[in-house]
Amino acid sequence: MSDELPAPPDIARDVFAGEAWERANAFAQLLAGPGVVRGLLGPREVPRIWDRHLLNCAVVAEAVPPDVHLVDIGSGAGLPGLVLAIVRQDIRVTLLEPLLRRTVFLEECVEALKLDNVEVLRGRAEELAGKREFDVASARAVAPLDRLLKWAMPLLHEGGELIAMKGERAAEELAEAEPQLRAIGARTAELVTVGHGKVEPPATLVRVVAGRTPERARRRRRR
Repeated sequence: MSDELPAPPDIARDVFAGEAWERANAFAQLLAGPGVVRGLLGPREVPRIWDRHLLNCAVVAEAVPPDVHLVDIGSGAGLPGLVLAIVRQDIRVTLLEPLLRRTVFLEECVEALKLDNVEVLRGRAEELAGKREFDVASARAVAPLDRLLKWAMPLLHEGGELIAMKGERAAEELAEAEPQLRAIGARTAELVTVGHGKVEPPATLVRVVAGRTPERARRRRRR
């Protein structure tokens, strides 16, 4: 397998429209260059940067409501958070990542791509709980759903949404997380597929809408 960055597929021009096109190309170069050198992406992933990473993350934007503030938990190399910020200039994105070398890379990417709708925060979701609140939380390959719920839900206001990128085990993980979903008072939890006709196979997401947790209910009663 060649470790060279391939030319973007034709569909990429439709997914990354307008100003997003130049930014997506520049981000692909950053991932294939500094991203690999610093260990944020494996060399074997370079030929798949467009199909497996950029396009697969970009289609998640179909599930993101307009004009929201989104937190990307465990952002890593900026997948999907930085890609969503490129595709959707109407949203604000907070890239939350605990490791210094990754936050340094993310800050350099934000500056190079001239993205004014992105902030980079070094830290863990547990540390941010109670300090910041968001409309949407996204995550890709961070943790099993039951554990991800514990991190994400305290960051969302009532009615906020967790959008978790999941693969073949999405339905299994959703079923296994049923006790946790009841415990946190989730309003709804469902599987969603996005990217039909753009990525193959379409991307599978788990979308959970935050309800009133027992803690929120207690706070409301005390008022």
